[in-house]
Amino acid sequence: MGKWIVFSAWPYINSEPHLGTLLHLITADYYTRFLKSMGEEAISVSGSDEHGTPIEVEAMKQGRTPVDLTNEMHKRILGLLKQFSIELDNYSQTESMVHKEFVRNFYLRLDHEGYVFKQQTVQLYCEYDKIFLPDRFVVGKCPFCGYDKARGDQCENCGRLLEPTMLIDPKCVLCGNTPIKKQTYHWFFDLPKLTEKLRVFVSGLSENVKFYSLNMINEGLKPRSITRDNKWGISSPFPGSEGKTIYVWMEAILGYLSGVKELELNGRSGLFEKYWKSPDTKSVYFIGKDNIPFHSIILPGLLVASNDGYNLPKYISSTEFFLFEQLKFSKSQHVGVWANEALQIADGEYWRYALLSLRPERGDSNFSWIDFQKIVNNDLNDTIGNFVNRVLKFVSEKFDGIVPEQRQSTNDDDKFISKIISKKKEYIDLNYSLKIKDAVRAFLESGYIGNEYLSNQEPWNLIKDNYNRACTVIYNSVQVVNHLGFMMSHIMPIKSANLLAQLDLEKFSAELTWEAVKPGHRINKNKVSPLFSKIKIEKV
Repeated sequence: MGKWIVFSAWPYINSEPHLGTLLHLITADYYTRFLKSMGEEAISVSGSDEHGTPIEVEAMKQGRTPVDLTNEMHKRILGLLKQFSIELDNYSQTESMVHKEFVRNFYLRLDHEGYVFKQQTVQLYCEYDKIFLPDRFVVGKCPFCGYDKARGDQCENCGRLLEPTMLIDPKCVLCGNTPIKKQTYHWFFDLPKLTEKLRVFVSGLSENVKFYSLNMINEGLKPRSITRDNKWGISSPFPGSEGKTIYVWMEAILGYLSGVKELELNGRSGLFEKYWKSPDTKSVYFIGKDNIPFHSIILPGLLVASNDGYNLPKYISSTEFFLFEQLKFSKSQHVGVWANEALQIADGEYWRYALLSLRPERGDSNFSWIDFQKIVNNDLNDTIGNFVNRVLKFVSEKFDGIVPEQRQSTNDDDKFISKIISKKKEYIDLNYSLKIKDAVRAFLESGYIGNEYLSNQEPWNLIKDNYNRACTVIYNSVQVVNHLGFMMSHIMPIKSANLLAQLDLEKFSAELTWEAVKPGHRINKNKVSPLFSKIKIEKV
């Protein structure tokens, strides 16, 4: 078994997160639970991305200070994570003192290594508001795809990285006026110097990430501005850069490191070296495709430039776009389902299953209310819940809560056992291959197989005239419940804990051996109850 470090993109908390944002946090939690259940050493890290211009803009609109806004939002995020059963080892924030100190020291090291330079540059300046306009203080038309609501840091439509001066017909987001170009100076990260090293690195990544990244490299990497003229953020550490802050993306991306450092400082000695510098540690990043360049180009570029022995990303698991009724989830365009609204509709664990089963791994995935109802009612209630409840009720009522022996087996039993074990192995293998959506499908298909077996064998009839055969069918069915519980423990941990209590077991077995629940084991008859219930589209 090895060491793993699992990351999720840090959600930007200028507003309530939508389901597209939660998807990556849920996936990171799911994957960490899976690894730990397989005996792997694993830690998981994410946090609230709190700096940058959108926070400044939102705080100005609300007449508040940025720190007041982000503190409130961070607390709200922590509450939401609990309701969606997300328990990362560290969910931090970029306002933490550990993060700010780490970032400043990191960039001073890059300067020492010769990868930072100061340069006079032309920036957009609003004559009305009397400020330079970094990234999201500007909107305009994307020069690549023509999208007319592109931000000054990245086009939301095509995903291309931008600078404010690249926008066509730019406007100040505060007053709507057209800014002028004005000279200032900034510190830059010499990314082009790392072109060939990054080309070698990205060639080993997954196909969708490699394709996107190689295109960016072949177009020619450009120096990336480290500093900004906005006030809210981490103050620049470079001599002569007083009044400037670190560009939000150039510091938030380092939260993956500072988050582990924070864990270490909170009592887990040696953790940082063990997970960030040990060559046998595997790292996996769960992100959306619009974040690919920051994780495949900029982060590894920073790590290499530091010359400090950091592990480069091993796996970058990037999803395509998550659509809402065929429209792209978007905070800025107010399209999607927001986390607080989602919880008014259904249990957070129903959402976990739905999002993982819809995860857009090979192409864009569409969410609709009709589909959500089918996922909950058909998959969870009618397939998984129905099988589990039928089996445990039968054990309670016909065997006084005691798991019967395997007394009279047939070839059908052998085929059934082989199918279930094969599905469990498939589930495990798919997870290690980062095919999360397919793994969750294997869980559901195990439920199909269990229901088919139960319906074909009809133990409710066998118990009348073939007791030995009925014992065998129920014994086999209880083993399936255990195997489903193992998979459920990653997808829906609270529902899984409920099932564990009904079975009166300490844990579900990860082994591929058939017998996980011994004959003679007594389940908790008093706790046997349905795991799921249906939702009504009228409520939605």
